[in-house]
Amino acid sequence: MYKTVLSNVGEYKKQAILSPVSIIGEVAMEVLIPAVMALIIDNGIKKGDIGYVAKMGALMALMAVFSLCFGALAARFSAVAAMGFAKNLRSRLFRKVQSFSFANVDKFSTASLTTRLTTDVTNIQNAFMMFIRMAFRSPIMLICATVMAIRQNAKLSVVFLFAIPLLGCSVLLIIKKAHPRFEKMLKQYDVMNGKIQENLIGIRVVKAFAREEYEKKQFEENTSTVRKAQFAAEKLVILGMPIMQLVMYFSIAAILYFGGHMAVDGDIETGALSSFIMYVGQILLSLMMLSMLFIMFVVSRASIQRVYEVLTEEPSIKDSAAEGVSAEDGSVVFDKVSFSYYDDMNNLALENISLDIASGETIGIIGGTGSSKSSLVQLIPRLYDATAGTVKVGGHDVKEYSLETLRDQVAMVLQKNVLFSGTIRDNLRWGDENATDEEIMEACKAACAHDFIMSFPDGYDTDLGQGGVNVSGGQKQRLCIARALLKKPKIIILDDSTSAVDTATDSSIRKAFREKLADTTTIIIAQRISSVMDADRIIVMDGGKITDIGTHDELMQKSEIYREVYDSQQKGADE
Repeated sequence: MYKTVLSNVGEYKKQAILSPVSIIGEVAMEVLIPAVMALIIDNGIKKGDIGYVAKMGALMALMAVFSLCFGALAARFSAVAAMGFAKNLRSRLFRKVQSFSFANVDKFSTASLTTRLTTDVTNIQNAFMMFIRMAFRSPIMLICATVMAIRQNAKLSVVFLFAIPLLGCSVLLIIKKAHPRFEKMLKQYDVMNGKIQENLIGIRVVKAFAREEYEKKQFEENTSTVRKAQFAAEKLVILGMPIMQLVMYFSIAAILYFGGHMAVDGDIETGALSSFIMYVGQILLSLMMLSMLFIMFVVSRASIQRVYEVLTEEPSIKDSAAEGVSAEDGSVVFDKVSFSYYDDMNNLALENISLDIASGETIGIIGGTGSSKSSLVQLIPRLYDATAGTVKVGGHDVKEYSLETLRDQVAMVLQKNVLFSGTIRDNLRWGDENATDEEIMEACKAACAHDFIMSFPDGYDTDLGQGGVNVSGGQKQRLCIARALLKKPKIIILDDSTSAVDTATDSSIRKAFREKLADTTTIIIAQRISSVMDADRIIVMDGGKITDIGTHDELMQKSEIYREVYDSQQKGADE
């Protein structure tokens, strides 16, 4: 797990190595300074040799400057390495998420992936920066200071035998208790981020229903839960510091007591005692830093585990390694296809679907809510894979195509229309990044979008804002249809994509499709029968099964479900 995450240091290995190297120089200077100070006291001040004091004082000052320089270099190298590591890790995580199928994203949830890309990576970055500094500084300082302290007086060093086990037991207890609490805290972060995301996406609905106070109350409850989880985890970590300081101060007090008696008895020089106390401070400080390092790993371990889960997640849809497979035409074949979102044959969304769609045919799909109309068409571009059976596009199993090739041949306007920050032109070029202005304009005319675009002061250069907030639902749908048309696909799927436009505009879009997409297979999912009644064939779905197939006239004769839907819509229109 740690190896997988740390492999993202990448091109910042140099800085990650130079940081501990610089720390060695810093520690060497810090360890030698107390020894020089002892010489100044015992050989200079006590003997009244001002020249010696000045000479050794200058040496000590020079060593302090060198220590400062080495420390500054170590800080810079560690900061660059940690930030570069975090950049690489976020990039790798994002690339991994981009390879996920819908099923993988559903498994983690969008909010959880957001937390892992932000909060968890930041936790790991801080731990990494502390590691490349303290994981080298503290042990080196501990060893060097201990050697120097023993050289000064071995008897006084016995104090360490009591301090070190006490600190070690405290750290182990904190580590054992804190880890599960930090895992719980991060899960609460996921819940809170999910609520924020949901609220911001649906802000217009919140305003329309005057539910601001309710949302505020809900968010306060979420933040309160996060605060409690943070407090439960952090209080153990915070408890570690006073325990360490208590041990440190008791150790210094014991050394001052025993060392003072030894100085009075002449068993130790005053300068040696002073330097010994400084070494004790360095030793205990090193132990404290090591303890904090272990605690930091406890804090970050939960984040490392969550990031590792994403990095090692296998996409449920595997890209084909085959080359040269391309769609011969726009035909689609479903051969005894069953599908479950949970990969469970006892819980099927689609059951035993067999269907042949000829290239260039226009197919309408009608069915009630939950009849799995969208589930059926999402198998064509492999947004999901069939649980059983085979789906073929252009004469080949969809699993034989590379995902890029398949999805270049299939344009899909999803039920939930999504636009991105940027101009209208930028969004349309998602369909074809090399599309000319004439091609963009032609696609927009076919989607009945050109006129409203030109009504904006900036036309095609109008900024849409985040998520296309500057256009209406119907305008957003038409822009998404135009974007799909720019792909010039062999198959185009409209998943209830004209529900927000009026019937006249819907009719104009269908007319344009008949004229301009005569060779393109068109699949239209709709709630309004008027949107599909001109189709070559209409599929009626109910409960994840195909109940009837035929033209409008045929279905009016033989399909009770179709006839009921038609009569209810006609009655509603008459009223």
